[in-house]
Amino acid sequence: MATASGVGPSFGWDVEPWVVLLLSVTIALYGVGFARLDRRGRAGRRARRGHAAAFVAGWTALALVLVSPLATLSDALFSAHMVEHEAMMLICAPLMVLGRPLGVMLWALPAAMRRSIGCAVRSRAWTACWRRLVSPLWAWVLHAIALWAWHVPALFEAAVAHPAVHALQHTSFLVTALLLWRGIVGEGATRRGTGHAMFSLFTTMVHTGALGALITLAPGIWYPSYIEPTSALGLDPLQDQQLGGLIMWIPGALAYLIGALAVAARWLGTTRGGPRPRPRPGNRPACAANVAAMEESTR
Repeated sequence: MATASGVGPSFGWDVEPWVVLLLSVTIALYGVGFARLDRRGRAGRRARRGHAAAFVAGWTALALVLVSPLATLSDALFSAHMVEHEAMMLICAPLMVLGRPLGVMLWALPAAMRRSIGCAVRSRAWTACWRRLVSPLWAWVLHAIALWAWHVPALFEAAVAHPAVHALQHTSFLVTALLLWRGIVGEGATRRGTGHAMFSLFTTMVHTGALGALITLAPGIWYPSYIEPTSALGLDPLQDQQLGGLIMWIPGALAYLIGALAVAARWLGTTRGGPRPRPRPGNRPACAANVAAMEESTR
């Protein structure tokens, strides 16, 4: 946001070099991995292209959230900041998870490195840590902690004041949302079952709605850092805070409801079509079997 004498504030693109670099590396890895997979044959090509379309849509939404004028507007309006957060967690995260990014990006690496990673992720310590992180309960808990902790006024004010803290806030929102949605629409969804997905969606809708209601109905300003910039735009800071709370409360609940309907539709489709048999690794070495499992997740 820039202000000149006699001229109102203006909002331009917020092009942070490190953000652009991370976004570029991410889409490059996915693009190379997808191209290599697509050249391997027609088997699973239609599904892979559907996954790729979802990932590109999620990546594009994330890029717009992080570098578009919305990013600079969020410095002046709490409601715009809330739009950023909700878009990352409810649009970008599920779309990127639908893209099966880990398996696809793995294929962007040299064959020797893929085998090394396959062996590394078979280690007992890594397996235990990963299973804990992506388990429905832990993903739900981590996401809930991130949401509630970062909306504590002291932490939110620190994020507004310090770019490094702000980056940590955004990272924690996105990463925990990716973990949560992985158990709902990702490759781990069918293994965890519809019950876990429905429970995660319902309870997340309840506690995020409660947080949004608290912010909306608060009688005073929770985040004083927004008083001056919001007033400079001719808006009431308390009303801006109430709008931000409503964004979390109403559209957020609607997004989780849509997710629940999608899970129900998937369950009905699975019930009618019958369970799919899983390929068995047989007597292949452990590392090769693990890499094959990663490849299978991209189909």
